[in-house]
Amino acid sequence: MAKIADRYLKLDPWKIVEEGFDRGRSLVSESIFSLGNEYMGVRGYFDEGGGGPSLRGSYFNGVYEVERVAGSAYKGIVDVTHFMVNAVDWLKAELWADGEKLDLAKSSVSGFRRELNLKTGVLFRSFTWITSAGNSLGVTFTRFLDMEAVEYGYQRIELKALSGNPAVRVMLSNDSTSLHEGRKKCYWKGLRSEALPRDASGGPGTPSVPGTPGGALLAETLTTGLKVFSGFAVTNDRGVAGTVEASDRRVTWAGEFVLPEGESAAVSKTVYNLAERDGGASADDLWERGLQGLRRGEFLDINGRAEIQRRYWAHLWETMDIRIDGDGLNQQGIRFCIFQMQQTYHGQNPANNIGAKGLTGEAYNGHAFWDTETYCLPFYLFSNLGAARNLLEFRYKTLPMARRRAAMLDCAGACYPVATLNGDEACDLWQHASLQFQPSTAVAYGIAHYAALSSDDDFLFGHGAEMLVEISRFLRSRGAWNDRGFGFYAVMGPDEFHMMVNHNVYTNLMAKKTFEFTLATLDRMGRERPEVLKALEKRLGVTTEETAEWKACAEGMIILYDGKTKLYEQHEGYFGMPHIDVDSIPVTDFPLYHNWSYDRIYRTDMIKQPDVLMFMFLYNREFPVEVKRANYEYYEPRTIHESSLSPSIHSIFASELGKHREAFDFFGFATRMDLDNYNRNTGEGLHTTSIAAAWVNIVYGFGGMRSDGPLLSFAPSLPAEWKGYEFRVQYRGAHVCVSVERKTVRFWLLGSLGQRVEILVYGQRLGVDSSGISMPLPETARG
Repeated sequence: MAKIADRYLKLDPWKIVEEGFDRGRSLVSESIFSLGNEYMGVRGYFDEGGGGPSLRGSYFNGVYEVERVAGSAYKGIVDVTHFMVNAVDWLKAELWADGEKLDLAKSSVSGFRRELNLKTGVLFRSFTWITSAGNSLGVTFTRFLDMEAVEYGYQRIELKALSGNPAVRVMLSNDSTSLHEGRKKCYWKGLRSEALPRDASGGPGTPSVPGTPGGALLAETLTTGLKVFSGFAVTNDRGVAGTVEASDRRVTWAGEFVLPEGESAAVSKTVYNLAERDGGASADDLWERGLQGLRRGEFLDINGRAEIQRRYWAHLWETMDIRIDGDGLNQQGIRFCIFQMQQTYHGQNPANNIGAKGLTGEAYNGHAFWDTETYCLPFYLFSNLGAARNLLEFRYKTLPMARRRAAMLDCAGACYPVATLNGDEACDLWQHASLQFQPSTAVAYGIAHYAALSSDDDFLFGHGAEMLVEISRFLRSRGAWNDRGFGFYAVMGPDEFHMMVNHNVYTNLMAKKTFEFTLATLDRMGRERPEVLKALEKRLGVTTEETAEWKACAEGMIILYDGKTKLYEQHEGYFGMPHIDVDSIPVTDFPLYHNWSYDRIYRTDMIKQPDVLMFMFLYNREFPVEVKRANYEYYEPRTIHESSLSPSIHSIFASELGKHREAFDFFGFATRMDLDNYNRNTGEGLHTTSIAAAWVNIVYGFGGMRSDGPLLSFAPSLPAEWKGYEFRVQYRGAHVCVSVERKTVRFWLLGSLGQRVEILVYGQRLGVDSSGISMPLPETARG
C-alpha cells in the first residue's frame, strides 16, 4: 500500500486541469485526457504532434488484428491471439505561422493549459505562441466525441493574433498510416482515398452541404479484413477554401491566410468514422454509407453539437453524480471515474465489452476479463440497466466461441475466455487460460445479479438460460468426484499466485452457485413458461438425468471450511504453505512479476488479490459477520495487493467490520489511481476496471449497499476525513438518493412523485418515496 502520488493536476470539482507543459508527463496526460464514446476513443495526444514521448492512439471498439504466437506441442494452449489495433488518426494537424511549424518541444510557448470539462465532455488546450518572426498568437485546440451520434467527432483550432500579422497555414488530415506502438507496425492497407472538393451543385461528391471542402479514406486491416471509413468536412470563418489532397492512406485539407493583429480565426472539422466490424460489407457499400454520414449538414454546426453534448452530460450527472463534502481530491477523482465509465461503455452496442484499459491505450490489448461482470457490471446495474443487459448480451453473442474453447480443453458446454475482444481466448499463458474459470462463473453470477435487479425474465429465460446450461455443462465436465465429494482439480483461483491447486474454494463455491441458479432458473421456467423450457431442452438436448447430475454436484461440492476457526481454506494445502511477511518485501522488488523469478511467486502463502474474500463480497449476506471478520483478519495480512483491484474489496470489508481507518487507507488512491499515476503506468492507458472499483468502493463500502438479497440494503458509514457524501442508484424504476452527514442519514427518491420503494437500512425494512426519510447515523458508523 506504500504508493506515492505524482500529483500535478489542479484541483477542481468538475474539471481536470493541467497548467504548464511537462514533457516528462506527456504519456500520462495523454491517457488522462483521453476521450471516448464506446464506439471509438482517442488518447489526449497533441493534434499537431511533437512535444515529447507520445502514443497517438485512435481506437474503435471491436476492430482488431490477429497474430500467431509461439506454438505448443500440447493441446488446449492458444497459438493465435488478437488485439485492438491502432486505427486512423483523424485529429492529425499541422500548424504553421511565419514559416515555423508548431512543436511544443521546440517552439516558444507560454501559458499552457489543458482542460477536460466533465460537465460537457469537451477537451480544450490553449497557450500563447511567439513565432520566430516575433509575432504572438493565442492558440486553442478543442475536441470532443459525440456521445449519441457516435460516429461523429469534432476538432477546432482557434487562433488570435495578439501582436503582429502572422501568416498562418493550417493542415488537417485523416491518416491511416499510424503505427501500432506495441508492435511498431502499421496494420492498415489503403483501399480508397479521395478529396471531396467544394461542389456548388451539391452532387454525390459533396461531403455535407454545398461549399464545404473535405475528404475521405477507406482502409482495411491486413489480416482480419475489417474496414474503417473516415471522412471529414472543414469549415472556417475566414472564407478560405483551401485545397484537399489525397494519397494512398491519407487525405489532407490545407488553408492559408494572414491574420491581422487583434483578429481571430477558427477552423473546424467534423469527422465521420464508420467502422465495419464483421467483414461483411463491401468497400463500395461502406464508402457510400460513409458519404451519406458526411452529407448530414446538422453535424457541421460544432457549437450546436457541443450544446447537445452539454445537455447529454447534464442529464447523466443529475442521476449518477457522487458528491463528497470535505475532500476535494476524491470529489474530483470520483467524478473523473464516473465520466470515464460512461465514455468507455454505456450500452451503445451489445457487441462491445469493456477492455481493461478501455479505449485509452494498447496495454492488455483491448481485452476484457472477468472484471466486467464482477467490478464493472454493478455500476451499470444501478445506473443503466439497458447497458448492463448489453454487457451480458456480448457473452451470449460469443457463446459459440466459448463452446469451442471448452472443446479445446476436452470439456463439454462453454468455457468463457480469460482475455478476449472478439470472444476467442486471447491469453496464451496456459496457467491462466486453461486453469482459471472465473470468467465462466462470473458470467453466471452476472446473469443472476442482473435478473434479480431487473426482473427481466425474457432475457433470463432466453439467452440467460442457454448460457447457464452451457456453463453448467462445462463445470460438470471439468470437475470430478472423489470419496469426499465433487470439486475442481489443477486450477488457479482469483489470487493468481497459486496454480495447479485442488479445491480452490472460490472456484468450488462459485460452481456450486452456478449449478444451483441454473437449476432454479429451469425450475421457474417449468412453472411459469413451460413451453419455453421445452423448446430450450429440445434445442440444447437437456435431460432430467443431466440436471439431476448438476444437483448432485452442487450438493456434493467440497467446500474447505473449519467451523472452529471460521476460516475457509483458500485451496487444499494452503494452510500448510510457507509463510512470508509481505511487509518485509523491499519496495524495490515491486512489481513482483518484473523482479522475482516466475516460480518464486508461487512458493509461499502470499496472495496477489482477494480470493476467499471475493466470494464473500459477491454473496455477502450469506456469511455471518464473525465469519467475515475471521477471514478478513487472516487473509488481509497475507495479501500483497499486486492488482489495482485488490484494495477496494478490502476497503469494503473493513467498512463493514467497523475498521474505519483501515477502510479509508485502502480507499486512499482508488479514485485517483490514474490522475496521480500511483502505479507509475498510467501512460499505458487508464485502469478502467479499477475506475469501476472506485465507484463500488464508495457505494458498497462507505454506503454499505448490498445487492445480493431480495431487497437492496444499506448500512452507511462516514469516514472521519469527510463531512458528508451523497450518491444515487437506480433501483426498481426509481432513483434512490442517499445522503450521509456527520449525524444523519437520509434516503429519498429523485423526482418520483407517488412512487415508493422498499429497502433495508441497518437491517430495518423501510419504504422510501420522494419526501424521504431520515435517521441518526449510528456512533459505530462514524470514522
